[in-house]
Amino acid sequence: MRLVPVITILSGGQTGVDRAALDAALTMGTPAGGWCPEGRKAEDGRIPDNYPLRELPGGDYLQRTEQNVADSDATLIIYFGKLHGGTARTLEFCKAWNKPYLSIDGSRIPEHHAAVRILDFVLHESISRLNVAGPRASGEPKAYPYAFAVLASLLSNTIRSD
Repeated sequence: MRLVPVITILSGGQTGVDRAALDAALTMGTPAGGWCPEGRKAEDGRIPDNYPLRELPGGDYLQRTEQNVADSDATLIIYFGKLHGGTARTLEFCKAWNKPYLSIDGSRIPEHHAAVRILDFVLHESISRLNVAGPRASGEPKAYPYAFAVLASLLSNTIRSD
């Protein structure tokens, strides 16, 4: 894989893809952040403080999702088979904000191939702030392990300044 400048990973902190994106970034020493609902809500309770997220005052899940789309250069949407729920709304927000996006179907695209596609997308769109979205863990058990593997592979190819 080619090297890519360091990017910041944005996510809302929900279980599944969101949490995997943040964990991959933190594990790889990549900047991370994003907005989460007021009260740091997630399906497993309060989002732990080690995740560098800002609470959106008065914000719920959808408002948080839209704010992360708005604050990013582009969005990576990881899904499995069919877009639905908040993941489908993420795509709508990308279109409404006229933001580039890449959809990866984790049920069809092997992890390594997904990482290569994302790298090409990041380089082609000159992305420095990538929002990552997808299903929560309760809706898709493969969401976390797939997203973590893909993003760790991508982020292992970033140029470090240290």
